[in-house]
Amino acid sequence: MNISSVAIGQYMPGESLMHRLDPRSKIALSLVVVIALFIVKSAWAYAALGALIIGAVLASRVPIKMVIRGLRPLLFVMVLTFCLHLFMDPGEPIFRIGKIVATDRGLAQGLITVARLSLLIMATSIVTLTTSPIAFTDGLESLLKPLSFVGVPAHELAMMMTIALRFIPTLLEETDKIMKAQMARGADFESG
Repeated sequence: MNISSVAIGQYMPGESLMHRLDPRSKIALSLVVVIALFIVKSAWAYAALGALIIGAVLASRVPIKMVIRGLRPLLFVMVLTFCLHLFMDPGEPIFRIGKIVATDRGLAQGLITVARLSLLIMATSIVTLTTSPIAFTDGLESLLKPLSFVGVPAHELAMMMTIALRFIPTLLEETDKIMKAQMARGADFESG
C-alpha cells in the first residue's frame, strides 16, 4: 500500500475556503454528515449528501484524485460487501450463476453500502486534508470541552484522537517499507 493512497490523517496546506473554515465547524459538519449517512434511506438523500461532500472537495481545492485515492485501501471491503449484499439479500432475482442468485434488493443495498462507505471516507478525509494538526486538536478540544464538566479530560482525549488520526499514514508507510523489504528477501504476499 502506498502512503500517497491514504488521505485520512494527512494535511495538505492551502488557502481555500475549506482551509480557512473554523476547525470546529468542519468537525461538527462532518459528524453531522456521517450520522446522516447512517440515518437517510432514500437515493435522493444520498445524492444530496454526495453533492455536499463533492462541493466541499471542490471548495477545498484539494486534488479530487487524492480524495478518491483515499478510497483505495477500502476497495476490497467495498467489493466484498457489495457482492455479499447482491447474492445474500432476499428479493426478486436479477440473474443466476448456477445456484447463486443475485437479487434486486441485494443490488440496491449493496450500492447503498458502497456509497455510504465512500462518502464517509471522503467526508472525513476532507476534514483532515484541510485542517492542520494543531488546529484540529484545538477544535476537537473546544468541542469536547462541555464533557469536562462530567469528568472527561477534554484536552487529553482530543490529543489522543489527533495522535491516533495522524499516526495512520505513518503506520501505513512503515507497513509498506516492511512489505517491500520482505519482498526483496523473496517473500511472496500474493500466494499467502
